[in-house]
Amino acid sequence: MGPTHIPRFFVKQKITMMVNRYEILAATPDGKPGQMLAFAEQKRFAFKEQVTFFADASKTQPVFGFKARQVMDLNAGYDVRDADGVQIGFFRKDFGASLIRSTFHVEGPGYVGTGQERSMPVALLRRFVDLPLPIHFDYADASGQPLLSVTRGFSIRDNYEVSVPDARIDFRVAAAVAVAMDALMAR
Repeated sequence: MGPTHIPRFFVKQKITMMVNRYEILAATPDGKPGQMLAFAEQKRFAFKEQVTFFADASKTQPVFGFKARQVMDLNAGYDVRDADGVQIGFFRKDFGASLIRSTFHVEGPGYVGTGQERSMPVALLRRFVDLPLPIHFDYADASGQPLLSVTRGFSIRDNYEVSVPDARIDFRVAAAVAVAMDALMAR
């Protein structure tokens, strides 16, 4: 599978006792979740974060994944790799900036950007109350050009809509970032 740009897709989380399951779904022409693009599971309480994305829920064909560069590092970086192990992107959570408003950095061929929660009031409120508040992250490059956005509406279940207006962003990197944001924000 070569680099692929998908301008819009959805991430649906299903929580179980020991793992978080994620379905990555294509957007239908009417803007609703459709065909499965990938399936992933994230083990809770892992010492070194690693998530593998598969072609479907049978988990027989890995298609990409991300893995932490270090064990238990608050500013850990994560490499996104294709099915052959070739690095196609990188992201990291900015621990210091995230104390106030969750902030992530993302890189790939031809782009570098930063993503941050859009709403400061919601960011601050999320730190003190455990409510399923809406979350909206905007990623942009240094010139302010939008790279991608990840949005979760006000809901009990964590369902995200991912928009990728920049064609340089590989779908696999965008999907890894969306899943990692959920996992790293302890949702």
